[in-house]
Amino acid sequence: MPDNFALLTDFYELTMMQGYHRFQHNPRVVFEMFFRKAPFGGGFSVFAGLADLLAGLEKLKFHEDDIAFLADQKIFAPDFLDYLASFRFSGDVYAMDEGTLVFPNEPLVRVHAPLIEAQLIESFLLNVINFQTLIATKAARVYLASEEGKVLEFGLRRAHGVNGALAASRAAYIGGAEATSNTLAGKLYGIPVKGTMAHSWVMAFDEERLAFENYARIYPQGCILLIDTYDTLASGLENAIAVGRALKEHGYRGFGVRLDSGDLEYLSKEVRRRLDEAGLPDARIAASNELDEHIINQLVAGKAPIDVWGVGTNLVTAKDDPSLAGVYKLKAREENGAFRPTIKVSNNPEKTTDPGIKQVHRFINGSGAPIADLIALADETVEPGKPYRFYHPRYPYRYLDVDCCDRIEPLISQKMKGGRIDCELPSLQTIQAGMKKQLKDLDHTYKRILNPHVYKVSLSRKLKEMKFKMIEEYSRGRGKA
Repeated sequence: MPDNFALLTDFYELTMMQGYHRFQHNPRVVFEMFFRKAPFGGGFSVFAGLADLLAGLEKLKFHEDDIAFLADQKIFAPDFLDYLASFRFSGDVYAMDEGTLVFPNEPLVRVHAPLIEAQLIESFLLNVINFQTLIATKAARVYLASEEGKVLEFGLRRAHGVNGALAASRAAYIGGAEATSNTLAGKLYGIPVKGTMAHSWVMAFDEERLAFENYARIYPQGCILLIDTYDTLASGLENAIAVGRALKEHGYRGFGVRLDSGDLEYLSKEVRRRLDEAGLPDARIAASNELDEHIINQLVAGKAPIDVWGVGTNLVTAKDDPSLAGVYKLKAREENGAFRPTIKVSNNPEKTTDPGIKQVHRFINGSGAPIADLIALADETVEPGKPYRFYHPRYPYRYLDVDCCDRIEPLISQKMKGGRIDCELPSLQTIQAGMKKQLKDLDHTYKRILNPHVYKVSLSRKLKEMKFKMIEEYSRGRGKA
């Protein structure tokens, strides 16, 4: 895994950078990262990846072998390569806090930097934020489907490469997973690591009972036995019950069994009944085998007595939605000491951007539940105690009046100044706790696995007027900025 990401960029970023350098066109600019559609057909997303992004930006530089590689492409001039040799990211980064519940079209990250620097980091920023936000969102959906149960991330062997596995473990923890099977992720990120046995452990001994007994001798506390190697309800469960009783007699706690195949609802109910009859009512039942939020939701609805959910492939590969539709767009550039808003106008109205440097304000009612988010220009004053009109981002004649909020929270704050991290980054445990608190506060209609209610993200009057005035001016000027 590389420790420097200068070349982790699309090649056209470098060709544009050389063009800016050649024409000495390097004004300060503001780019924003946002996404256009919530993944998985869901009603919310979980912002993740910020700490990894900031750490990568701090270390960003071109090494000698990077410069040599670019020189071999026979397209970059010596003076531009000399510039890259001393390149460092010197910009400012503003962003939401990791773990924040976020919604389409609102800026998650703002980059204030010279144009060349802001251009270079686009691919890296999108790679980190898009993937980790996607996986954190998937994990949160799994967590909700389990009714806030114990979810373990087991995806290492099916993840998309080493870097993907590590990032997925980190993001899954932010999204509500209790632990990971990925030991390296545990070391790097401080995530609790858990794991018991595979079928190969059982098959490595002459008898299933002996395999269980040997495992229990080494790990008597919290012993979880995998019972579906040969016959789940016959030899597997019978041998596990015998071992579980022996452990209980010696005072050990945390015994349980794991199901990794078959009809999990039927099997878990039968296993629960027989464990209780055997005097093991505290024994836990863990389940795995291609689980996702939809299967878990069905099992919970069927009252399957499962205590722990091991979710792997479908979590770390983001089953049902392979990518977050996150983009990085130029929103303002400096002219004569002041920032001038910029806009991208598209034949597809949903791709027309919101211009200017912006803040996102979350309106919250007296019970702590979010009502709606208002995107406003960063210099606007937004405070509780008066009604606000929320304008639709694409249709200026549509609006929503909000006058019942108890407080308003600005969501974007400075995270990096002059290329150096300028805030105290919270632990993953703190991020996860904050995410879970926000999930509790969010109305249940936005958390439905299927057909969730659409959370309102709207524009302030000032921003709405600026946007549609610029669209009109663009239409008359035919692209003249």
